[in-house]
Amino acid sequence: MTPLVTIRGVRKSYGGNEVLKSVDLEVDRGEVVCLIGRSGSGKTTLLRCINHLESVDSGIIKVDDEYVGYRESNGALVELSERKAALNRRHIGIVFQQFNLFPHMTVLDNVIEGPMRVLKRRRADTVALAVELLERVGMAHKSASYPRQLSGGQQQRVAIARALAMRPKLILFDEPTSALDPELVGEVLDVMRDLAADGMTMIVVTHELRFAEEVANRIVFMEDGRIAESGAPSRLLRDPQADGLKAFLSRSGFSN
Repeated sequence: MTPLVTIRGVRKSYGGNEVLKSVDLEVDRGEVVCLIGRSGSGKTTLLRCINHLESVDSGIIKVDDEYVGYRESNGALVELSERKAALNRRHIGIVFQQFNLFPHMTVLDNVIEGPMRVLKRRRADTVALAVELLERVGMAHKSASYPRQLSGGQQQRVAIARALAMRPKLILFDEPTSALDPELVGEVLDVMRDLAADGMTMIVVTHELRFAEEVANRIVFMEDGRIAESGAPSRLLRDPQADGLKAFLSRSGFSN
């Protein structure tokens, strides 16, 4: 079976700093892959390249066997316009560290904005879907509220509903709990657990190692712009091979 996500030889630099150094990764349909590693190891940059929020310098990224942000022309890849790229990545949801909700819109309007504007869906159909998704993340009772009236955990759950409203094949999570107070982390992780149990394909940048151990099919440890080690959580976290991973787990206070 063809992987849902195929990444081959991806490189990305900012000025003279090479952040991604020929990264190769495949993610199967229904798989949950957690990216871990120190700050600056390239995790978030890789996530942003998958969604074409950042262009790559070389290499390819395909989702469902289609290039993301590019089209092929005479054997070369040509970058799409921003409008076409937005349509091209409509099946890829992303949830950021900061919630990025539109502050002037209600919770309901935040969720229906994407399907109506990008997918040109009818409002009545989109509202029905939004209500269903808000129920799923436990936020239907706040549909008329504005982001400023919500806690951080509530805002992040709305952000997840907003990503789901586009009916994505893949959802990317970039440290979705890092901006939350500790007591609010659990409510967001619970929603993510439910998505994983339902078979949603997810790539998650996280520092929540216990969550990764419980939910991920595979953990990928990144170091210095490369994938240094990957494997099943039970093996990788309990019997790390790479020295960098051993040091990272020790600093993180992860106990076997």
